[in-house]
This record gives sequence, structure tokens and C-alpha cells, in this order.
Amino acid sequence: MNKDSIYGLTLERLTEWLEGHGHKKFRAAQVWDWLYRKRVTEFSEMIDVNPECLKLLAEHYVIQTSDEHLKQESADGTIKFLFKLKDGNLIETVLMRHKYGLSVCVTTQVGCNIGCSFCASGLLPKSRDLSAGEIVEQIMKVQQHLDLAKLNENVSHIVVMGIGEPFDNFKNLVDFLQIVKDQKGLALGARHITVSTSGLADKIIEFADLDLQVNLAISLHAPNNELRTRIMKINRAIPLEKLMASIDYYLAKTNRRVTLEYILIKDMNDQREHALGLTALIGDRRELAKVNLIPYNPVDEHSQYKRSEHESVMAFYDTLKKQNINCTIRLEHGTDIDAACGQLRSKQIKATVG
Repeated sequence: MNKDSIYGLTLERLTEWLEGHGHKKFRAAQVWDWLYRKRVTEFSEMIDVNPECLKLLAEHYVIQTSDEHLKQESADGTIKFLFKLKDGNLIETVLMRHKYGLSVCVTTQVGCNIGCSFCASGLLPKSRDLSAGEIVEQIMKVQQHLDLAKLNENVSHIVVMGIGEPFDNFKNLVDFLQIVKDQKGLALGARHITVSTSGLADKIIEFADLDLQVNLAISLHAPNNELRTRIMKINRAIPLEKLMASIDYYLAKTNRRVTLEYILIKDMNDQREHALGLTALIGDRRELAKVNLIPYNPVDEHSQYKRSEHESVMAFYDTLKKQNINCTIRLEHGTDIDAACGQLRSKQIKATVG
């Protein structure tokens, strides 16, 4: 039988499951500690857990559902992992080093159906959602890599910005967030976690209602419907009016800042008129909206798009700042490897079939 990943269980569900199978409540806490504090990879390593309990767990669950297929290391310390799942699918996970700590970018789907015209992640359509356990395991694999290096380093931040649309895999995303935030496990602070969406308005509202305290980023990339529809087909179904209304709901409900992600593409969306249009779109949301400017990482399959010149990036930034828009330029990572999300996976699949 196909066994589920034990990483997909919250501590509460693990406790309920074990109690339902005749084991005491404290057994779940023991297992949880071995998984997330001692970070074992086999049930047999849980040496102080009742053998019958371990046998039961091994009959129904697995700890490892993926293997490291490939790893790329950048001169700046960025590491891109390509993991192979049990069904043969490949996913990307990235470790990035910042002054404030170690951040991991996780994938939520095998492929992506959002279809942003500039994006490497969508080169291959979605074949399935990842389970909550498969998402959690990406964090665990990276942490285990750090443990083996014996540098006493821990993952401190998570960005859910890898391959796929997180809000299109909503339930598994929420379970993942609950698991990694659990104070008895990895204990990652909610404010150290950022979820990015291409703009699924209904899910933004649902996310706000859950009050998970994590950060929200919106992939905007254009200041008007005409341009955004050209580069993001989702804008046909969810135009800016609907998206901005959902953002307003989120801001009112949570009183938390939202980040507007804006990839700068040469001569496409990087002119002063676009910066002023973005300013108008943000309007009176200035206090709770931050713009994150992202210089475009070129992708061979999207050769019509070029990276904005440095001067254009700085001019765009200066225009926003002069309009009192809170704005940053994303620090780049892994530019000497396959920097764009989805590039490494796409290349490996092409090499296999080609």
C-alpha cells in the first residue's frame, strides 16, 4: 500500500491517531520530538519509543518520500536542491543565506497551471498537488543537510514561493504552516514565514479569516489590467479590481502589511509611467503595502523578455520612493546557477526525455 508521509500530520492529529490505536498521548510527543528536534529519518532510530508503537507507525507511514536528485551550490552560499519524489516527479527547493538568517523556498505543486508568460515554473503544467508532508519534508531535507555540515545552523525563515500556486493547494498549505510553526517542533515564527500567491482573490479572503499571522505576498507585476493580462493570464479571471478588493479585505481583517511583488522586465513594465500607475493602484494603501522590485531572471524559453537595465530599476525605485511608496529591491541569490524558479527542474526533465 502507498503510505503517507508522517510529516503531514499535525501534533494534534498524530496524538488522536495514536490514541485511536490504543497508545498513550505522550507517545505522540515522543515521536514528534524525534522527528523535528532530533530529526531522525527512520522509525527504528526512535530508541525510547514503544516498539509496538513504532511497528504501527511503520505499517501506515513513512518519514522519507523523496531523495536528493541533484544539488547546485552558488558562490554566494545559495543551494538549489532538486528532489525526486516516490512517483518520479522532480521538485525544487532553495536554501538562501541572508544577514538575518537562513531562508528556504519551498514548492507546493508539481508544475504550475497559472501560466505567467515570463515564468520558468509554468513551463511544465501542473500534474498534481504536493501533500502537506511532501512540503514539510523539503524543510527537513534542507535542515538535515545543515545538520550534516555540523555548523550549528538552523532554518530560520520560509518563503512559499517555489513551483506552483500555494493557494491552489490550500488545505495542504495550511497544514504545512501549522506543522512548521508548532512550538514543540521546528518552532518557526509566523512572522518568519511568507506565502506568495498570484492573486487568487477568494483564497486571499479565506487566508485572512484563518489569521495564521504569516506574511502574505502578491505577485502583481503590472499596474493595469491590460498589461497584467498580457503577462499573467490569471488576470482574465481575476482582474485587478477583484484582486485589490481581496487585498483590502485582508488588510482590514489582519492589519498586517502585504508585499506586492513586481518583476521588472525590460521595456515591458519598467518605465516611469508604470511606476506612476503602480502608485495610483496602491493609492491610500501606502501604510500597509510594500513593493518588492525583482530584476527579471531570463529564461531561454521566454526569450522575448529581457532583464531591466540597472538604471531602469533604480529609476523605477526612485519614482516610487518619491511618491512615498515603501519599496525595496530584492537581493539576488544564486545568479551563477539556475536562478529562476523552475529552471533546474525544466532542464533535467528535458535532458531525460531528450
